Amino acid sequence: MSKKTILCIMFGGNSTEYEVSLKSSYSVLENADRTKYDIVRVGITRQGLMYIYNGEDAKIKDNTWKDDSANLKKALFSTSYGDHAVYAIDNNGTVERVAIDVVFPVMHGAYSEDGKLQGMLDMCGVPYIGPGCASSAVCMDKAFTKMLLNNYGVPVAATVYITKNDVENEFDSIKKDVAELGYPVFVKPANSGSSVGVSKAANEDELKTALEKAVKFDSKVLIEEAVVGKEVEVAVLGNEKAVALTCGEIISDADFYDYDDKYNNGTSTYKIPADIRKSTWLNLKRTAEGIFQYLDCKGLSRVDFFVCGEEEKIVFNEINTLPGFTSISLYPKMAMSSGFSYSEIIDELVKYAFEAKKGN
Repeated sequence: MSKKTILCIMFGGNSTEYEVSLKSSYSVLENADRTKYDIVRVGITRQGLMYIYNGEDAKIKDNTWKDDSANLKKALFSTSYGDHAVYAIDNNGTVERVAIDVVFPVMHGAYSEDGKLQGMLDMCGVPYIGPGCASSAVCMDKAFTKMLLNNYGVPVAATVYITKNDVENEFDSIKKDVAELGYPVFVKPANSGSSVGVSKAANEDELKTALEKAVKFDSKVLIEEAVVGKEVEVAVLGNEKAVALTCGEIISDADFYDYDDKYNNGTSTYKIPADIRKSTWLNLKRTAEGIFQYLDCKGLSRVDFFVCGEEEKIVFNEINTLPGFTSISLYPKMAMSSGFSYSEIIDELVKYAFEAKKGN
């Protein structure tokens, strides 16, 4: 029998999307083929403390893993390039080397999806799933992403970029800029995912409230025109020759597809494939694959668009380099609708992680 691959599943993190990571990680753990992988679980608490966890997967899902002290050991990744190991430290100070072959950071948001974790893993020299440090950082920052894609002619919503200092000292100027965009507008922290900190504002009072909320999550904020259209997401898989697999349409039960609608309420529905013309799908496919390459992504990404009006004009919304893998997340559902089983998606991502590392 061939040697199993040691797959390190990372979960949690010092992020507003901590709970999403736990749900995603549980789904990955439930579906990873144990005939192919030995699993090492590395959890990070909200405070940023790192542990190797050897307990039940269900305790990850319900967020009791961190209280399961009998199955926790402090963990440190080896930054000795090529060591490919996590070092576990028990309460007596005994150190154990735990070998790993590849990392799946099933984590979202700050310190997880923004290049910081990827930079650490690059220092370790260990292969990992998802884009690299620079790509992850750019894609996480919605302002940088849209500025870059503008240079490639990708259609994006009209946007005003401001800082926390502008919110505190230049609100009159902001109001004038927003008046030119026209209400309603969306207010978004530049660096957040899962719609955390995002609000819709229909007037000046709501704008002020939305800005005060957004700057709690980031010092840089986007104010975007409200684009009216279908919310369509595209699943992309691969490396240099990545392919857009299919697209899914979100039918939100809320005013917009916010955090609660994504992960808590479960009342939104979806269509896979999206209810659009074939020519529109081919346009989305070509554009999503282009965006993936322009931003130097690896492994996977979910590229989100609006499809507007009878002419089905497409407008780029955002890219998610480590999309949700929960039981209701659209990326795995889209991949499965394209012929992959959930476990085969994991296999493909592991393959691309090794391929990307080999190419560096």
